[in-house]
Amino acid sequence: MDFDVPEGDLTRIESAKPTLDYLLQKNAKLILIGHKGRPVGGKVDDLSLRPISQKLGEMLGKGVTFSDNFENTEGEVVVYENLRFNPRESFDPAQDAGAEEFARQLASLGEIYVNEAFAVSHRAHASIVGIPKFLPHAAGFRFVAEVEHLSRVIESPDRPLIFLISGIKKDKLEMIENIKNLADEILVAGRLPEFLAEDYHDEKIIVAKLNQDKEDITLHSVERFEQEIGKARTIVLAGVIGKYEDESHRQGTKRVFEAVANSTAYKVAGGGDTEAALTMFNLTDKFDWISVGGGAMLEFLAKGTLPGIDALIK
Repeated sequence: MDFDVPEGDLTRIESAKPTLDYLLQKNAKLILIGHKGRPVGGKVDDLSLRPISQKLGEMLGKGVTFSDNFENTEGEVVVYENLRFNPRESFDPAQDAGAEEFARQLASLGEIYVNEAFAVSHRAHASIVGIPKFLPHAAGFRFVAEVEHLSRVIESPDRPLIFLISGIKKDKLEMIENIKNLADEILVAGRLPEFLAEDYHDEKIIVAKLNQDKEDITLHSVERFEQEIGKARTIVLAGVIGKYEDESHRQGTKRVFEAVANSTAYKVAGGGDTEAALTMFNLTDKFDWISVGGGAMLEFLAKGTLPGIDALIK
């Protein structure tokens, strides 16, 4: 499962409930594993999955056993500690013997592997691509739905197809390059304009201008984005426009997101901050699909697959 959720936001966890309920109805013992954050150097108390295990118990209406070691543990539902507390988790088992051995150790805990962690399936890590080598495997219901909805954007989009890519992670610029062949137009905001040269030019890409404090985009850029959104027939929204959680820097995100929500286009959105902002502005029910993943969504749209998907179909 994908346990990397902000405090109090259980959306990603709740999205897995149909899969968990189905398995429990089939009298399965659930052994739940996942990540939270990017700990360096071992255990970090603030990134423990113990609080999440308690929330899972409330969601499922069952007792949940928490274990901080990867040994067989009694209980109908068992949550193991953050996999990334073990440095071997974050390596590709195909290239690292330690990661492969960790994947083998995790596989020894169960009999069937189910991936219900679409949001981290763009990572070639031990638990994502390693365990399926050792166990019969399947995708969870939410995972399958993610692939089906996002495939519509790849296979038969109504055009123009517009991507709005924002946020603070510089690696999204690589995603932009990968998506250019699919998109008719890409709108770039957040802090990403800072990472582009002042003389950057691409006929498919519109880069927002930032306010002086760089926490939001200018009013002129908001209006330009609204104009382009009005022409779209398919829209992919990935990342917030500015520091929306601060009321004084909320205008860009609110107006641009409302423009997307009010569009008659087919609309998908993804990423934790994106979903949180849509919730804040009461816009979630105006989207055709809200993905649990941001980076995973973009990589799937760019490449048509993910390492986690390849591991399941081999």
